[in-house]
Amino acid sequence: MKKITVLLILFISFSSCKNDTSYQDQTTPSESTDVKVNDNPLIYPEEKHFKSVRQVTFGGDNAEAYWSFDDKKLVFQSNNTKWGVGCDQMFLMDANETFSDSIAPPMISTGKGRTTCAYFLPDNKHIIYASTHLKQDECPETPLRKNGKYIWPIYDSYDIFVADLEGTIVKQLTKEIGYDAEPTVSPKGDKIVFTSTRSGDLELYTMNIDGTEVKQITNELGYDGGAFFSPDGTKLIFRSSRPKTEQEIKEYKELLAEGLVEPTEMELYICNADGTDLRQLTDLGNANWSPFFHPSGEKILFSSNFEAERGFPFNLYLIDIDGKNLTRVTHGETFDAFPVFSNDGKYLAFSSNRNNGGGRDTNLFIAEWQD
Repeated sequence: MKKITVLLILFISFSSCKNDTSYQDQTTPSESTDVKVNDNPLIYPEEKHFKSVRQVTFGGDNAEAYWSFDDKKLVFQSNNTKWGVGCDQMFLMDANETFSDSIAPPMISTGKGRTTCAYFLPDNKHIIYASTHLKQDECPETPLRKNGKYIWPIYDSYDIFVADLEGTIVKQLTKEIGYDAEPTVSPKGDKIVFTSTRSGDLELYTMNIDGTEVKQITNELGYDGGAFFSPDGTKLIFRSSRPKTEQEIKEYKELLAEGLVEPTEMELYICNADGTDLRQLTDLGNANWSPFFHPSGEKILFSSNFEAERGFPFNLYLIDIDGKNLTRVTHGETFDAFPVFSNDGKYLAFSSNRNNGGGRDTNLFIAEWQD
């Protein structure tokens, strides 16, 4: 999501002894486009919502960092080969930690197959995540293009598991044939939302924390995914590719039959947690995705390339839940995505290509947020 080739690689890699040294001690020289703000080279001048920013990782592709309910820890996925993995696995960190690319945090997935989308459970002692390890120990093949088009694989071997913080799997939550992944947990601690192909299409479902009472939330053709609950647990925000024309529908169905989707045209949708009052939130064009509720519950922070002419950059934007007052939050020239507020609303974890020396690494950052 920086250069075209890098954009494809990074976008597909997202569908680990501890070190408490602060970022000032470990930050490498910033890119020529970085400008210091309050002596912080990680913040661009226009980024007024960032009171401070700390870089957490320094190598590989690191993404989808989610906070524990007490905001003391985060779990995230990484494919950093220097950490001994061949594709995305799950790693655990304390909220104040920083890591070099040679010293890894503890891995709490199995190290087998490929994983995605870990999220803490309310007890702060367990996580849920999706993994392909039941099918094979090796990393599954990751196609990037199909007939010249950029694609994501939808592995039918993904299922959702519960693990403790030592990495021991204690329960399997899904056993349906097909793709079950992208689980996140309601701040109320009672429900999980996830994406599944069990109906024949990529739809949203909710279930209880223990995996019972599965309910289908969406039922329109298209890839509904990346869903998150509002702070009070009453709403869901998600992104979707909704094919409209006969040709779009044909191409979508053909790709899905091969376990693939084309994620270049996505908009945000919002609904009640039970699926009622569904409505489209954005109509911006290009890819609008990785949405997350602002702590107020009245705004959505998301990543988009709608202003881009060549597929990048991706930046973060805020929009009211009624679709008004769209404002830009980050001002990079490459890639900012996966924004996640801490439960107390004071901090924002996100992934970015900033400060990577012009290379392909996508790292984790934690910003002190100010409205």
